[in-house]
Amino acid sequence: MKNKLSSINLTIFEQIKQVDENGNEWWSARELGKVLEYSEYRHFKPVIEKAKEACNNSGQDMDNHFEDILEMIETGKGARRKFESVKLSRYACYLIVQNADSGKEVVALGQTYFAVQTRLQEIRQMDEYNQLDSEDEKRLFLRNELKKHNLQLADAAKDAGVIEPIDYAIFQNHGYKGLYGGLDAKGIHKSKGLKGSQNILDHMGSTELAANLFRATQTEDKLRRENIKGKQKANQTHYEVGKKVRKTIEEIGGTMPENLPTTESIKVIEKKDSKKIK
Repeated sequence: MKNKLSSINLTIFEQIKQVDENGNEWWSARELGKVLEYSEYRHFKPVIEKAKEACNNSGQDMDNHFEDILEMIETGKGARRKFESVKLSRYACYLIVQNADSGKEVVALGQTYFAVQTRLQEIRQMDEYNQLDSEDEKRLFLRNELKKHNLQLADAAKDAGVIEPIDYAIFQNHGYKGLYGGLDAKGIHKSKGLKGSQNILDHMGSTELAANLFRATQTEDKLRRENIKGKQKANQTHYEVGKKVRKTIEEIGGTMPENLPTTESIKVIEKKDSKKIK
């Protein structure tokens, strides 16, 4: 019943999606507010303002995601009037549900929906990724993306107060525990039959790399967006994001990351690739 409810609510976010004359998808703030169970639009407006602030803090151009518009709305007996609203991008919706009342089940579902769909959209828009055919090529691409975003995650963690190498190792383990059902780095090594000297990320297939890339990008975004400070709060944030990614995998019927097969080292593929280039 719960899965059925989840699918129904996830469908709602798709049902209220609109497409403009340029083929760009967008959502009406008034419609989104109703779906998120805000009784009146005036109660929803502070959430939109928080999302705008988060958008600015993330370095995005707010005008690309929030556009003030007037909407024709029925007021009763067939009469229609213009009311203020906002034309929202998918990213704007993502920021809104992150700042909405998380105690509501539909808000929690919206957080999962827009987080996953926003990241999937980013990957689809990567022309380089879309041109890849083989599993090896996808692994190389995602592994390089993960290297880049792990550096950005480390910077965000440092800003939050995770300074010493031992603290960062603990921070990373919290993310792994959330995503891998309680397993830390050592536990993942043991589960996958890897030696302690082998890098976990180098032995992941494209599916597992994508899950970890999602974990890294969403944690970095949340640390910066919410201006999280303190090692404990940073660790808890990483754990919660990892757990949310795990829940998403479960809801779509995917294989849990700890159960995905171990692959040959990415370094072997890199050597093959460099020989081809030569």
